[in-house]
Amino acid sequence: MTPADAVQALPAHEITMFGLFWQAHFVVKVVMLGLIGASVWCWAIIVDKTLLFRRIRTEMDAFEEAFWSGRSLEELYRAHNDKPASGLAALFVAAMREWKRSFEGSGRSIQSLSQRIDKVLDVTIQREVERLESRLLFLASIGSAGPYIGLFGTVWGIMTAFTSIAASKNTSLAVVAPGIAEALFATAIGLFAAIPAVLAYNKLQASVQKAQGRLEGFADEFSAILSRQIDERMALAA
Repeated sequence: MTPADAVQALPAHEITMFGLFWQAHFVVKVVMLGLIGASVWCWAIIVDKTLLFRRIRTEMDAFEEAFWSGRSLEELYRAHNDKPASGLAALFVAAMREWKRSFEGSGRSIQSLSQRIDKVLDVTIQREVERLESRLLFLASIGSAGPYIGLFGTVWGIMTAFTSIAASKNTSLAVVAPGIAEALFATAIGLFAAIPAVLAYNKLQASVQKAQGRLEGFADEFSAILSRQIDERMALAA
């Protein structure tokens, strides 16, 4: 039985979204299932990243409050060194570790300590930004490719529907409409997957840029604080 004959055999009340999917060509079904799976994965990423950015923002606010509260750097370092650090705390711990390596143990030279600290801060910022940006590329890919994948399913479905119509030699609307409807359903699913992905990608990417700005701002301030302490120690040593 051809797809057109199968659709024609369905009662009118069975022409539903499930009916359109069930009677679609195998290739169109694969496209629809792939887009539905991509949409589910996109929403999982959106929810996970939204919660992550909310947690990162809260941690940054709490750390900034603790950092500027007047607590000593050593006390703050001990509080964050023994647990996983992220965001501003990760920058602080990385810079303080480099600081302590230079002053403890073998008494290494501090002539280039400021440059080493800046390098450590840059690497840590890059690592934090990469963690925030992870899986966002998938949203961008679905947002750009989803409509075209759905359009491919639509074109394939229309070709199949017209081939079946030509074979049956029946051009009545009852035969033509279901085949075209099931083909267009693939494009609708593609848009359903792509539109939220594009909107979420733009919003999350803006959040990444904002978080990166906060990281870079804190890194500059903390680097300046350590640089002043290095200059004071060098002056005393001279």
